[in-house]
Amino acid sequence: MQYEIKKDEKFSFIEEGQGEPLVLLHGLFGSLSNFGGVIEYFKHHYKVVVPMLPLLELDILHTTVGGLTKFLYKFLEAKNYKEIHLLGNSLGGHVALEYVLQHPDRVKSLILTGSSGLYESGMGDSYPKRGDYEYIKTKTQLTFYNPEVATKELVDEVFSIVGNRLKVIKIISLAKSAIRNNIGHELHKIKQPTLLIWGNNDTVTPPFVGKEFNKLIPHSELYFIDKCGHAPMMEVPNEFNVLLDNFLKKLTSGPNQ
Repeated sequence: MQYEIKKDEKFSFIEEGQGEPLVLLHGLFGSLSNFGGVIEYFKHHYKVVVPMLPLLELDILHTTVGGLTKFLYKFLEAKNYKEIHLLGNSLGGHVALEYVLQHPDRVKSLILTGSSGLYESGMGDSYPKRGDYEYIKTKTQLTFYNPEVATKELVDEVFSIVGNRLKVIKIISLAKSAIRNNIGHELHKIKQPTLLIWGNNDTVTPPFVGKEFNKLIPHSELYFIDKCGHAPMMEVPNEFNVLLDNFLKKLTSGPNQ
């Protein structure tokens, strides 16, 4: 499904549907397409918003979790979204955590799936390995329980990114920033209802990470999905959407019920 990418000043984003904003944040090698199943399912009852995070467009000094959080703040302010349901996968979850800690009054609920912020395994010292397509393909497949989810289009996209030296430097900068920026000691401050959806076969942020988030975030509930890796909303969209829908229905009144 193709969606119109809207432009507003320096922001590019998808916005589908009407209702309370459901804002979706993709990860380090993510893109707007990661959330196709979520957009299609929820656009009938929510305003589903997917901003394009400038992972490779910021200057190197601001190519950090903090830099992305500032970008998200400017985007949400410019669009004047309030009472948002904020969902992040992987690095996007890390940015969501930073945002809710800094601007709690703007967030109604938080949803994390395969989020960094506590622990994530690296791609290995040799990653990203430029020019070796099969290597990149194998690494991309490791994101998922089912390697077939790593389509040729997805592998090609990752391969094109790691073929560019400056982009590689920025990817490494973001990855190192995420590892340095451990926010476990701040998670007790999050008061919003929080949904944690984790793949039982996630090798990037393994199941124990989801359990730790659940322990540290006061009003959180954790669900595991079997035969699922680091991106549940891509790999098992139906199960992911049902869990998210049930969670949101408990929080939302009026026409979204």
